[in-house]
Amino acid sequence: MANRLTKIYTRTGDAGTTGLADGSRVAKDAPRIEAIGAVDELNSFIGLMLCEDLPDAVRTCLDGAQHDLFDLGGELSVPGHAIMSAAHSKRLEEALDAFNAGLPALKDFILPGGTRAASLSHVARTVCRRAERAVVALTKTDTVAPPLLQYLNRLSDLLFVLSRALNRHGGRDDVYWQQGKNRA
Repeated sequence: MANRLTKIYTRTGDAGTTGLADGSRVAKDAPRIEAIGAVDELNSFIGLMLCEDLPDAVRTCLDGAQHDLFDLGGELSVPGHAIMSAAHSKRLEEALDAFNAGLPALKDFILPGGTRAASLSHVARTVCRRAERAVVALTKTDTVAPPLLQYLNRLSDLLFVLSRALNRHGGRDDVYWQQGKNRA
């Protein structure tokens, strides 16, 4: 790391702007900052998941995702600088296939729930979808490289599959949606 942060508060954002890594300043509610913030929030939720008792393969996968998300946020913070590639999404697809291979086929929709770890994976999945929507919104005003959107789309799928795998690991079944369950 070339530059070390020795002072955390700078006062440069007190007027409602923030600096991008290229030195430019933008409003804190700009679409690019919304996208960066959503990716950061997702990374934090994955960090919370990593506090759980997880199988080694899941832990390794999520650790890799955290590093990828930091790269993705870095790419968002330096407009025009490419960090992410199709290889990132390919790695997620391989993990998806591996984790999904041990699960029964889905016949119905499932609800978030089961074990705590599985539930946290569902929360991370929904935060991932929000981050994806924020990046899509950014594409309306700025150029965003396709690998960023592809990665977030695959990661949300992976988090869904991980929720199912974590329920199995915890000895729990998926929580199936029962249409009209509470209808009078």
